[in-house]
Amino acid sequence: MTKNYDIAVIGGGIAGAALAHSMSKAGARVLVCEAETQFKDRVRGEVVVPWGVAEAQALGLEVVLQQADACKLPWLNQYMGPQLIEHRDFAATTLTKTPVMTFYHPRMQTSLLNAAEASGAEVRRGVVVSSVVPGRPAHVTHKTNGETEEIAARLVVIADGRNSQLRRNAGFQVQCETHSLCTAGILLESVSVPEDTFHLFTNPALGEIIIWAPQGDARVRTYICYWGEARPRFQGSADVSRFIGSLAWTGTAGEYFSRATQAGPLATFEGADHWVEHPYQNGVALLGDAAASNDPTWGQGLSLALRGARTLRDALLRSEDWDAAGHDYARELDRYYGKLRTVAGWFREFFMITGPEADARRARALPLIGQDPTRVPDLLFSGPEISLASDARARFFGED
Repeated sequence: MTKNYDIAVIGGGIAGAALAHSMSKAGARVLVCEAETQFKDRVRGEVVVPWGVAEAQALGLEVVLQQADACKLPWLNQYMGPQLIEHRDFAATTLTKTPVMTFYHPRMQTSLLNAAEASGAEVRRGVVVSSVVPGRPAHVTHKTNGETEEIAARLVVIADGRNSQLRRNAGFQVQCETHSLCTAGILLESVSVPEDTFHLFTNPALGEIIIWAPQGDARVRTYICYWGEARPRFQGSADVSRFIGSLAWTGTAGEYFSRATQAGPLATFEGADHWVEHPYQNGVALLGDAAASNDPTWGQGLSLALRGARTLRDALLRSEDWDAAGHDYARELDRYYGKLRTVAGWFREFFMITGPEADARRARALPLIGQDPTRVPDLLFSGPEISLASDARARFFGED
């Protein structure tokens, strides 16, 4: 027999679990199908920028963040090479008046899934979904412990990540950028970096960005963002010393990381955006990275996931016509993700393109930015509700 739900969520990560938590609290019958029986550390985003923290608050996740031991970082230290160029108070200067937050991803996933279950969602772990058939209702076929089951749902939400195969199975076409930016990351411990500060280093001469995101207890998730053709990939424990050595151009890494030890895997992944235009059709919605995955260099992934969960929740709660609500959600996601992808592209061009032409552009623009910092669009910290004038790119690049 086919069991019926209001919503079937495929993927119990941040986006899927946040939606399940919200919708089950609102009274919906929600099923979450999660492939992993226990979440393990992988290299992925663990930074929620200020506008994403506001989205978490709108989803009612403050207690979940506390249970996951999330760490508040009220300050930004931004550097050009080793030189500190800005010490910023996020709460005083962002549109949302919120800090950056960081957390250990497996702990946050577990806390969110537990919260979803406590609010009434049915959570199944170790579930392999083999097919999604759009329709009203849509149908999901999955296997647990060798037993195959089919369920029907008023809405199926595919939230199984950037490399989702089910979205193609459901008829969605994926688009992608083609640049070669890569992000390498690792969790390090015994690091003496100031723990109330998000550290962002840019080195346009090398085309690199380095990020230090403290998680408390002297643990820091550390990333190097670089062009794939510029250096060998970092992969596995044998590359840890080379990774730490590559932090040297920051000027202070020798002091802060002198006793650092590996606390998680080291891996590299490609950064080009992947997205689906209008991620809803015929009873099936895409959510999180399955809908739109932004280059992790710019730290927007978790905030996009939370924004997507909130946008879909609000659309569903506004209307009894969930097909119309799905289309409303998709149009809104297209709007804010397209805006974010555009601005992230400007930042990539400004800070990471190397060569004489790029150097000349920065030489022209940086003195103007020094005189008027509002030339830099603050969308990556303040969020996609920041207005962009028609000349926003020209002002950023000093071409006005």
